Amino acid sequence: MDLDLRKLRYFVTVADQLHFGRAADELHIAQPVLSRQIRALEQDLGASLFTRDRHGVALTDAGRQLLEDAGPLLASAHAARRRVSVAARGSRRLVVGFRAGIPVIPAARAFEARHPDVVVDVQRIEWDDQAPMLLDGRIDVGYVRLPIDEAGLRVTPLYTEPRVAVLPAGHRLAGKEEVTEADLAGEPLVWHADPSTQPTRRPHPNAGYRVRGVDETLEHVAAGRGISFLARSATVFYSHPDVIYVPIPDLAPDQVCLAVAASRTSPVVDDFFTAAQATAEITAECGNYEMWQLASDAVSQHG
Repeated sequence: MDLDLRKLRYFVTVADQLHFGRAADELHIAQPVLSRQIRALEQDLGASLFTRDRHGVALTDAGRQLLEDAGPLLASAHAARRRVSVAARGSRRLVVGFRAGIPVIPAARAFEARHPDVVVDVQRIEWDDQAPMLLDGRIDVGYVRLPIDEAGLRVTPLYTEPRVAVLPAGHRLAGKEEVTEADLAGEPLVWHADPSTQPTRRPHPNAGYRVRGVDETLEHVAAGRGISFLARSATVFYSHPDVIYVPIPDLAPDQVCLAVAASRTSPVVDDFFTAAQATAEITAECGNYEMWQLASDAVSQHG
């Protein structure tokens, strides 16, 4: 039995809305048509996906399982269409996603030395973009930070980097050479939704600002609304006159990895992995951007 992707897309919309009328409106089809398509999908699968009664619509156990599996399936189909379209245009292009503070240029230079006919484009991604953009083909390769949902991905560790506390310039600990989590107990927190930036023990359980991205973090910290935590590379790539970075050794280091969709098989992607691993080996212990540049130049010269 071949799974009909159109029916699967209809199912996901109903599962998200838990209401056939709203789902039909979102899909721009009539509700009876949508109901028939869902019944047909249930017949195809030999399982009931929804319970329907006067209280509303709910997923069955089979429906919850299908919803969990549907995301990667639909993303993989979308990525395949995108790659076919690119191939039809004769484009030689590799899109590399990267998280804030992760230098891409060293690996890109090494890769381009071997593939001068391939254009490397880079695209900034946030923590909640990492897996979706790889799975749906918007990026070919991603420099990601753990944790990440690895379902449908091939994830290769590259290096770790220490984390720092991000403090307002006037903070009582801003002049310290390093701090501990205990030093910061009770501090209000500029709280990243990104788990890679969160401390092992939240300094203040009921306070803080939710932010998305380094730029928002720095603005809130500078305004005195709380403290935060970032990977050490933030001290190289992001500065703010009203923010101080202080090492915090008792936090677990940040893990940087390279990721690609598991379904993606390409010699070009494999060669970029090789270039990224080569530059990571040289630069993993470097603490400033000048060293990254030197490493990049060395790799480019020696292939």
